[in-house]
Amino acid sequence: MIEINNNRDKNDIFGMPVLGFIFKNQNFLMFVRILVLGLFLYGIYLGFEVQTKENTFTRYLFWGLFWSLFMVVTLATFGRIFCGICPHGFIGKYLTRYGLKKEMPKWLKNPWWGLMLIIIGWWGVYYMYPGFFKAPFATAMLFTVLTLIAFLMFYLYKDMEYCKNICPIGSLTKAFHRISFTWLGSYKSDCGDCKTFDCAKACTYNLKPFTFDKKNSMEDCSLCMDCSAACEGISFKMVKPGKSLYQKFKIDKIEVWTYILIAAAISITMSFHHGLGRSKAAEFMPWTKAANWFENTFGAVSFDLVGLFAFMFSNLLVLFFVLSGMFIASKALKADYSKTFYTLGYAFAPIFVIGGLSHLLHSFFTHTYANIANGFLYGFGIEGHVENLATRKDAWLSIFSYFPYIAAIWAFYILYTRVNLFEASKKAKTVAYIFASLLIVFFLSLNLFRIYAMHTYGKATSGHSHHGEHPNSTAKMFQSVSPNKAIILQKGENAKSCSQCGMKLPMFYKTNHAATDSKGEVKQYCSIHCMLDHKHSEATTSEKVVDTISLTFIDARSAFYVVDSSKKGTMSKISKYAFSTKEKAEAFAKENGGKIMCYKDALKVAEQDF
Repeated sequence: MIEINNNRDKNDIFGMPVLGFIFKNQNFLMFVRILVLGLFLYGIYLGFEVQTKENTFTRYLFWGLFWSLFMVVTLATFGRIFCGICPHGFIGKYLTRYGLKKEMPKWLKNPWWGLMLIIIGWWGVYYMYPGFFKAPFATAMLFTVLTLIAFLMFYLYKDMEYCKNICPIGSLTKAFHRISFTWLGSYKSDCGDCKTFDCAKACTYNLKPFTFDKKNSMEDCSLCMDCSAACEGISFKMVKPGKSLYQKFKIDKIEVWTYILIAAAISITMSFHHGLGRSKAAEFMPWTKAANWFENTFGAVSFDLVGLFAFMFSNLLVLFFVLSGMFIASKALKADYSKTFYTLGYAFAPIFVIGGLSHLLHSFFTHTYANIANGFLYGFGIEGHVENLATRKDAWLSIFSYFPYIAAIWAFYILYTRVNLFEASKKAKTVAYIFASLLIVFFLSLNLFRIYAMHTYGKATSGHSHHGEHPNSTAKMFQSVSPNKAIILQKGENAKSCSQCGMKLPMFYKTNHAATDSKGEVKQYCSIHCMLDHKHSEATTSEKVVDTISLTFIDARSAFYVVDSSKKGTMSKISKYAFSTKEKAEAFAKENGGKIMCYKDALKVAEQDF
């Protein structure tokens, strides 16, 4: 054991004043783990205690702060540090230490379990039932079940096998940590004469940190930093981003499949369902047509068919491009298909993590920051309201749109270095490079096509496909009235369209709102959602809303809103219908459910969508 190391390299984080304290000081790390555990348990408790949608703390703690903000941002920078402070791993170390220490059965000792849990159990369900897991009770139940399973396995089996094989994010974090600019290793000068192997003895995961540099792999290291406390010969250095991806190392097949399937489930499906779903081109997409055919053939279903088919088409296309491209590449290189597939497949690593930063960081400034902050205010009973850091109309946010192109360029570069690991002619490598890059080309082309579709076809007439009614639904909607019954207050060529999102006003007339902008012009909106979106960028006055019964405009500030009834909402899963009298609102709520609110409170509920 090396007691004190005063000769650390300049790029060793452990030798840096502030970062060294954050990542190495065991008292500070213990404080962070206890804090995260406390938030984790309180979030679960509150999810059971307050199961209504007003409990924003549980939702945004788990689905805003933990995933995806902290998880993705840290994976792209410092690596797998979330695993180092994860409540399951924190408690699991003690359960493992005093548990039965059995060997996990071979059928269970397979990281495919964890990967399939996140691909099918989370993303498959998400696209079919977008709001299911985000409900406070469902979130609390999900993490309660996962926690019980984790604790049981920690107690039964040795070497933290739950983290390696069953944890839904275990394979994900293990694979994507290779993108980061940090590396845990050791100083050869200190390890050369070591006979105690204290770093390995301290590792609950049964890893040998002194071999990481030689192997060019950190294996299942969770960056818990226990080894750094046991021996000063351990280093945690800032290195070239994706350092290990440019060299040879022992292939881990699950890492490559993680890159491929996560790219399909998140990056590509999101572009299909949400990105293209915002344009009028959505109705021409094959997954939309397939969903409409299914509904016309077998009848209406209670889940999002378009989301399901987008998910299925995405996985099929990604597998087609990868498998066929790698097959041709292997023939060009005259190499074994499996070797070609897994060697070159590491080039797909940046697609999700770096490409995903575009939406993640954009959303952070437009709503995620405020959602998390207001969720914490609610959770701890603190009065106040935090505003968004920016609106979607702020031009500077366009800088985040470059991340998908950075991801593609980086992926092309990694592929170039890995193709050169093969012994083959320049011509053979060129052919292999072209076909092995089909997924990267597809990802890049899809981002370009999404921009083209929006400019060419325009915005969808019913907003995001995952909010309220689907744009291609042929069913008569409660919100709709015939055009001759709709009162249009605004003027201009597009008077019959929402001034904010472009939706046809008669189609969503019963949720129409109107307001006067700073220039004195009347603007009409499909919903309170779009009016509020306009308010984020410009002050409005004289707000009006359509009375659901008389279909005339009334003063919004004196209206009685029925919020979250069984009737569909517009641009939101939470419906909001207005009435001129409390008696009419009560009669509607008695028949359709919902809570009666004033305009001010209904506006606060609408704010949650942002």
